[in-house]
Amino acid sequence: MSAGDPVNYGEAIREGFVYLLETYPEVFCIGQGLWSPWYVGNTMTDLDQLFGRDRIIDTPVSELACTGAAIGASLFGYRPIVVHPRMDFMVLAADQIINQAAKWSHMLGGQASPAVTIRSIINRGGEQGAQHSQALHSWFAHIPGLRVVMPTTVQDARDLLISSVLCDDPVMYIDDRWLYERTAVLPAVTERPLEDEGPKILRHGQDITVVGVGHSTWLSEQAAQHLEEEQISVEVIDVRVLNPFRSDIICESVKRTGKLCVIDGGWRTAGMGGEIIAAVVENIESGVLKASPVRVTLPDAPVPTSKALEDGYYPSVNDVIDAAKKLVRHG
Repeated sequence: MSAGDPVNYGEAIREGFVYLLETYPEVFCIGQGLWSPWYVGNTMTDLDQLFGRDRIIDTPVSELACTGAAIGASLFGYRPIVVHPRMDFMVLAADQIINQAAKWSHMLGGQASPAVTIRSIINRGGEQGAQHSQALHSWFAHIPGLRVVMPTTVQDARDLLISSVLCDDPVMYIDDRWLYERTAVLPAVTERPLEDEGPKILRHGQDITVVGVGHSTWLSEQAAQHLEEEQISVEVIDVRVLNPFRSDIICESVKRTGKLCVIDGGWRTAGMGGEIIAAVVENIESGVLKASPVRVTLPDAPVPTSKALEDGYYPSVNDVIDAAKKLVRHG
């Protein structure tokens, strides 16, 4: 692949791995299926051949064990990336993530902090069913001491991975297979501290603020293009960093547009969509909102295992369009 050629989202993740492994000898990867040509898509193709199987470590099937090993290594100066090819099964490592990695710095007064990155992949669709399709980002964003990022754009897929691994705090990096075919031409890598990252305006508009999380941001971008044809100007904001969550850019946008629609691929109750709306309502003056905020989310039900039911279960571009039009035209 030549410089200047477009790459897809999955290839961008791989470029992030290559940069980190070439530049930082303390970085290594550990997890299930890392030597497989298909288990993690095209995001780690041939990395074991390029960097050796002592740095790309394919483990037995124990989410808890490989996560614990990575956290332990991080306390001794390494910067491990532990890969969970399905977020659903990462729940088996919840103790290591929530009770260990997220707590060490606080409990030890900052004298030790696990510089571990936990890569968690969301798999959806394809009639995979309720145990293989969950987006649990809002659950982990609830945990103090654990940074949580969700890249939407191709560049963020690479650059937020790099920022996550170079951060001295434990970070959960969540990518979504539904984004893997997005393409873009990437600039050269510029390292940026993760602490400087937060929500970003991807598209400027005047009529309504639409905020997305992960794959939902891509739905929002596509919806905004359609709505422009109907003379509705949409400002699209990508959350990018879920914890710690900063609402300032979103609030400033809502002050300009007066209307807020949040799109989230998680469940409605106690989800990230509700958190975004609450943060805006708490931080803007009374009377700024011209209509009640709206959220488009998954229904509060487990994922179905039928293609026909899946089509009605997951939010679509048309769902975003309908919600935005209703909010703009009828309030």
